[in-house]
Amino acid sequence: MPKIHVSSLEGKPLFDIASYARRGLSRRDRLSPDEIEQISRTVRQVPEVIVKVLAKDASKLESVQRHIGYIGRYGELGLETDDGECIRGRDIGGHLVADWDLDLDEHRRQSALTARSGGGLPRLVHKLMLSMPPGTPPKGVLAAARNFLREEFALKHRYAFVLHTDEPHPHVHVVLKAVSEQGVRLHIRKATLREWRQQFARHLRAQGIAANATERAVRGEIRIQKTDGIYRAAQRGCSTHMLERAEAITHELSKGAVHVEAGKARLRETRRQVESGWRSVGAILSKEGRHELLVEVIRFVDRLRPPITEKQLFAQEVLRQRQKFQLYKRGLAAPRET
Repeated sequence: MPKIHVSSLEGKPLFDIASYARRGLSRRDRLSPDEIEQISRTVRQVPEVIVKVLAKDASKLESVQRHIGYIGRYGELGLETDDGECIRGRDIGGHLVADWDLDLDEHRRQSALTARSGGGLPRLVHKLMLSMPPGTPPKGVLAAARNFLREEFALKHRYAFVLHTDEPHPHVHVVLKAVSEQGVRLHIRKATLREWRQQFARHLRAQGIAANATERAVRGEIRIQKTDGIYRAAQRGCSTHMLERAEAITHELSKGAVHVEAGKARLRETRRQVESGWRSVGAILSKEGRHELLVEVIRFVDRLRPPITEKQLFAQEVLRQRQKFQLYKRGLAAPRET
């Protein structure tokens, strides 16, 4: 079966800050109008879009049906499909499995696996989530998601989606058939997600919603990626992984220090390149006479937090909770969060 990937050209960052830090023939000396807008949104901290791929339970028919039932709240919410139909009911998972011929895909896949071993089962669907921060108008998020999906996948990949507003951040769950109507399997890479974030942000702006899509390093943010299961368990406060990490760090703190992780040097080098890139951007802005934006860039870089590892983040939180508890014992603060 043919495969399709998003190329490095399609998926490259719209604003690649590292490119401005390079020396030699490839060094940049001007900014495009799109880059000016991206820089302005970034330094003014316009809300960043989130596009996530939920990796779990996408390879078996039963799991796919269960997930579709879950995002449809078991009949309470209607799912909009790629052909504009709104379907509702407790068996919408079974309806989509039949309509998309996922049972045939699974049969072909099982037959192909008899000729090979290992590697696991290919996905029947991709489970996506398109999200924006609290306060974003849900109807605008839904409209932007609808337009993004239509532009990206119409007449190629079957899909269904639904808006959830039961959490502070409005988000759209998407179930996307992994194999297109032309028999091409979609493989999602980092470049794919980067491109999707840019396009989703563009559709949000078309709805009058301020939205941006930049790399975390460009914004000076450090956040360690976790699997969806670990993330959701942490949100519920019942992640054994996070608990074990916290206990280990608490033990190190009790001995007077936290051992720095090996990734610290890499984080520092990334930050060095980012700051160098921003300085080069500032020089171009000065040359072009964009002094107001230059001042904002300087302030933005000055506010960047020092790069720290996951362990250091944990240690800071443990110390914060300790201090809060000490204040509580002395009657100077509220009880600890649970």
